[in-house]
Amino acid sequence: MMKSNSFKYSDDNKRYHTYNYYLRHKYGKKVFKVPLNVNFTCPNRDGTKGVGGCTYCSNKMSGDYAGNPTFTIEKQYDEIRQILLKKWDNAKCIPYFQAGTNTYAPLCIQKELFERALTFKDAVGLNISTRADCINEEIADMLYEISRKTDLEVELGLQTIYDSTAERINRCHTYEDFLKGYNMLKEREIGTCVHIINGLPGETKDMMLDTAQTVGALKPHSMKIHLLYIIKGTKMYEDFLNNDVRTLERDEYVQIVCDQLERIPEDVVIERVTGDGVKEDLAAPLWSLKKFCVMNEIDKEMASRNSCQGILVRKE
Repeated sequence: MMKSNSFKYSDDNKRYHTYNYYLRHKYGKKVFKVPLNVNFTCPNRDGTKGVGGCTYCSNKMSGDYAGNPTFTIEKQYDEIRQILLKKWDNAKCIPYFQAGTNTYAPLCIQKELFERALTFKDAVGLNISTRADCINEEIADMLYEISRKTDLEVELGLQTIYDSTAERINRCHTYEDFLKGYNMLKEREIGTCVHIINGLPGETKDMMLDTAQTVGALKPHSMKIHLLYIIKGTKMYEDFLNNDVRTLERDEYVQIVCDQLERIPEDVVIERVTGDGVKEDLAAPLWSLKKFCVMNEIDKEMASRNSCQGILVRKE
C-alpha cells in the first residue's frame, strides 16, 4: 500500500507535486508571489481580435487580488509584500505580473518593467502572466534574456484545448496558436505554467480530462487547475442567469481534479487545484469560497484511491 509520504515530490500528506514543495526545496524556505497590476489590456478586449474579453473574466482581468494599477510597481510590491510577511515572516518573494496580458505592450515597456522587478527586495524570481498568442520571436528573445538573470516563469492562459469552447468563451485564439507561442518559450528553455479551467460551458468530464492529459504531455514546468466560478457583471454571469451555464458541484469537481492529477506527469508542478473569487463579486458556486475545504477533499479522495499524480501516465 502507498504511504502518505511515499509520493516522490511530497514530504507531507500531499499526493501531487505542489508549488509549495517545489519552492521550499529550491530555496530552502517559504516563497510567496506578490501580484502586480500594470494595467495592460488584452487583444480580445481592445478590438484587435475581439471585444469584451473572455466571458468569465472580470474587468480586473484576473487581477482581483493584485495591486492598485494607479501605483508604481514598487509601491504595489512593497504594500502587498508587507501584508504577506505578517503571515510568513522572513520569506522570499516572486514579483508576479498577474492582471491582463503582460506581453501585450511595446517591447521596450515590457522590458523596462520586468527589469525593474528584478531589483525588488528579497525577490528570487519573476512570474509573467500572458496569452500564448501574445508571444512572438522578439518577445521570446527578450524573455530569454530575463530568464538568464532570474528564475523566470511565463504563465499561459490556455483554459481548454477545444477550439469550440474557446470560441464560446471569446478567447479569440486557437489551440494551434497556443502551441506556437508555447513552443517558442520551450525552445528557449523558459519555464512555463499552463492554466486550465474545469467546468467551462458545454464541456464534458472527458473533455476536461483530455485537456489536462494533453497539456501534461507537453511537459510544461507547471500547471494551474482552476474552477470556473461566475463573477457578477461578466458575460458569463448573464449566461448563468439565463440558465445557459451550469457550475460544477464540489464533489463533482473533486473527482475531476483527482482524475486529472492521475494523468499529469509526476514532475509537473501543480501550482493550483482550485480557484476562489472575491466574495462580494461571486455568484456561484458558493462552495468555492471554502478553498481549503476543497483542497482537503482532494487530498482525502487521492488517499482513498491510494493514488498519486502521474499514476496513469505511461512510463517510457
